[in-house]
Amino acid sequence: MYNNVNQCKGRLMEEKYYTSQEIATILKVNYMTVYRWIRAGKLEAYQVQKQYRIKESDFKKFMASKKRTK
Repeated sequence: MYNNVNQCKGRLMEEKYYTSQEIATILKVNYMTVYRWIRAGKLEAYQVQKQYRIKESDFKKFMASKKRTK
């Protein structure tokens, strides 16, 4: 996981970023599945050269959108 520290209204806010491989490991899916979600626009990610980074808040939004209720 990668961290980016930003100053916001006098307080430090820490943003966490995951790699597509880390997301795949967390969800126990193949990394290509995560790549397909990114390419389809289902999971927001930032491309850094040939790799993707997913902000923790975007990952949480993605997971909330997949939540099923009875």
